[in-house]
This record gives sequence, structure tokens and C-alpha cells, in this order.
Amino acid sequence: MVRALHSTDEGGELSPRGPAGGRGAPGRAAAGETRQHSGAVGGKDEGTQSLIDVSTKLRRIAKLAKENPQMVFTALAHHIDMDFLREAYRRTRKDGAPGVDRVTAKEYAKDLDENLEALLEAFKSGRYRAPPVRRVHIPKGDGRTRPLGIPAFEDKVLQRAVVMVLEAVYEQDFKDCSYGFRPKRSAHAALAAMREPLMEMGGAWVIDADIKGYFDNIEHGKLRAILDQRVRDGVIRRAIDKWLKAGVMEEGSVSYSDLGTPQGGVISPLLANIYLHEVLDTWFERDVRPRLKGAAFLVRYADDFLLACALKSDAERVFEVLPKRFAKYGLTIHPEKSKLVCFTRPRPRESGKGRDEEGNPPGTFDLLGFTHYWARSQRGYWVIKRKTMAKRFKRGLVALNDWCRANLHAPLREQWTVLSQKLRGHYAYYGITGNSPAVSRFLWFATRIWKRGLDRRSQRGYLPWEAFRRLLRRYPLPAACCPHSTIPKRSET
Repeated sequence: MVRALHSTDEGGELSPRGPAGGRGAPGRAAAGETRQHSGAVGGKDEGTQSLIDVSTKLRRIAKLAKENPQMVFTALAHHIDMDFLREAYRRTRKDGAPGVDRVTAKEYAKDLDENLEALLEAFKSGRYRAPPVRRVHIPKGDGRTRPLGIPAFEDKVLQRAVVMVLEAVYEQDFKDCSYGFRPKRSAHAALAAMREPLMEMGGAWVIDADIKGYFDNIEHGKLRAILDQRVRDGVIRRAIDKWLKAGVMEEGSVSYSDLGTPQGGVISPLLANIYLHEVLDTWFERDVRPRLKGAAFLVRYADDFLLACALKSDAERVFEVLPKRFAKYGLTIHPEKSKLVCFTRPRPRESGKGRDEEGNPPGTFDLLGFTHYWARSQRGYWVIKRKTMAKRFKRGLVALNDWCRANLHAPLREQWTVLSQKLRGHYAYYGITGNSPAVSRFLWFATRIWKRGLDRRSQRGYLPWEAFRRLLRRYPLPAACCPHSTIPKRSET
């Protein structure tokens, strides 16, 4: 049954209506509600009240979505008002590059209220036109480049507002195995979630699969059908269609495609999550796991996922049917980069356990920038450890070297500041439990890259190590550290 979500009284209470109800008009303000009219320069009390109003709306949508998992929402856009757009503006990054209109966040903020009012009116009336996404290419470190889309800033604000509404609905539907681009979830949480069951199972047969060009091959028709199962609000769906059809501008020409999500768009990760939620997560929980003989689990971060089975026979069955499932939705599992890995706990050779049919020891697999492998702990037990992938390690050093060469004659303090920021960024992601050797090695190489760059600053050339050590005492690079624990704490009983 199709039901609609409306704001029906002055207190802003939500109530479901039957399919006969039309699209809801913009909800009336709650009695005594304080509105913020001054945008970025509004008073503290007004800004706080505005944030409370937005949070209240989102909580009510989420509550209704959680209590009614089969409900189809036909009226959500009326929740997006000026306060909602101001909050969306606040959550939008201001330091990004401008889109095709070349309008920066600073320029947009000069007449913020007028711009947001015009944006809201165009969005509600259907006159809003999504501008093309400006495409640039960034190096991947292996000679290839990755296309990156840069939407217009105003487009980002509206997409953020729509994402806030859709997240309130779909966060109630997403499975616990999904970690990518979700509030209060991260890649480190995904790493922790996959290690614990693997340890409890004594390892597993791991499906190491790669989705070929996932974000560029999502079928628009299939995506619309998936959205129809939960959200049919005409205003929001019309905006999503415009973003899907906006096109990409590259070297002055605009191209269009019936595949893929808006590159670089704020809404792109959410749409991609919704798509894989249906293609993989729901399918695994509903159709696959109940048919397996042994234990199995799935952990997914965006389009990177780990599918592990305790039994080889189960893993082979899933590995065989996986490409067919993805092909049904227009996606391709890369045949050369996908494999079945024996990742069971090592045992003595004579037992034959923990080895494949050829007698090879447990393999390794790469996921989320880390190579996962079995190793002895300090107490002598077999445990799962992670280290920085060799490809990522090399790519990080190449990027450092390129920066040092490009900024050869920059002041020492400026070089030190940027290099320190880059190193802290590396530690912030790769600094996890057990990866301290790789993180320390990265610092060792980075230090020598900096010295080699300084050696080239003059024709006299070589900088003596003693002089460089004195320089490091004045401009010390951040010490290697691992601030993230990806091993869940066990409660003492």
C-alpha cells in the first residue's frame, strides 16, 4: 500500500495518509516557531532554533521510516524550506573547486538568503536546471587517471538538502554490513567489523571481487525502479532525474550518458549505496545466506566488499552466481581482478588444514587500501594483521616526491608545513593497529625524499646529513603513529 508523509497540524506532527492523498503542500511552521531570516549572519538563538527545527523534521521522517519499512513516501519535499537549505549550506564544504559556473562558495555567500530563496523556489516549482558537471582527471599513480566531477556550488547545496531527507529514510533500511559514505561509519569501522568474524571462524574462503567501473555503469532505469520502492515524491524525484541527465563538461563540450551517477556530486554516494543495497546487501541476506551450509558474512564499503564463507563449497557457489546477479543490474565483476582466496588459519603441514588443494599456505587479499594476512602475535597465536597495500604505499611516496620537485624553491617553513600535513593525513588513514612498521617506513622514505629535494636547491648540490639533522631539529616532521584501533575491545566478564 502506498502511503504519504505529510505535516498536518500546526505542531508539525507527521501522519500517514492513504494513496488518495495528493502531494503535500509545504508544511506550516510549528506554533511559536522561530525562523532565521538573516542567513549566515543570523543570531545565535535563531541559528540554534533553525537547527533544532531541521533535526526534528529528520527525526520524525526517520521514525516513520523505521516503524513502516514497507511505506512508500510520496510527500517529502515540503520539509525542505529556507531553514533546511541554510543547514544544507552549512554542511556543504566551502573549500572545493568551482563548477562550470565558476562561482565559489565565498561569492555565493555574499547574497546567501537571496540565492537560497531563488534556489528553493526553482526547486519547488520544477524550474531548477541542473548544470553539467565539470570533469577533471587526477593521476592514480600507475600511469592512469581517474575522472573527477566538480558540480556547481549551488548544485551541491541542493543535493545536500535532498541527501539529508533521503538519508533519514534509507538509513533505516541499510544493512549493518554497509559502511561506506554513511553517518558515523568509516573505513576503519569496516576493517574492525570484518576482522572479528574472520578470527572467530578461524579464517574463511574469501571472495575477492572487483566491480568494473561501478559509479560509471549504474543503469538509470534500474536505479529509478529501486527508488520507486521507497520514495516517489515528485519534486525530489524530478531533481534526481535532472542530476542524472545533467551531463559532463570536458574541454568545453558536454556529453550525456544513460549510465552512472553524478560524478563528484554530493548525492552520488547515497544513490550508489541505495543501488548496491538492493543488488548485493539485500540479496545476500535474503537469498544467499539462508541457502548456505556454513557460516558466511558480508562487509561492504561503497563498491568495495568482502564476502567470506567458512566452507569452500559455499564460496564456490556464491562466486559462480555473483557475476550473474550483478549482470542483471548492468554491472560487471572484473574477471581478471576477481578471485577466490583460501584465507583459513595456518595449521601444521601434516594436518592438511589451512591449505588449498595444491598444499599452498593461506593467501592474502587487498581491501580498503590494506593487505590482509595471517601472522603470529607477540604471544605466538595466529592472528589477522593488515599492512598498507604496496600499490598505495608507492603511490603515496610518488605523490610526495612530485610535490617536493614542484616546490623545490619554496621556503623551508612552507615545505615543512605541507609535508607535515601530508604525513598526518597518511597516519590518519593508514595508522591502524598492527600497521606501525609500514607507517614508520613511510616516514623514513618521506624524510629522504625531502632531503633529496633539498639537495637539488642549488648547484652546489649535496646537503650534508649533519646539516639536514639540524634542520629536522628545527622543523621536525610528525612522528609515525597509529591512532586507530581496528580490534574491538572485549568486555571482561
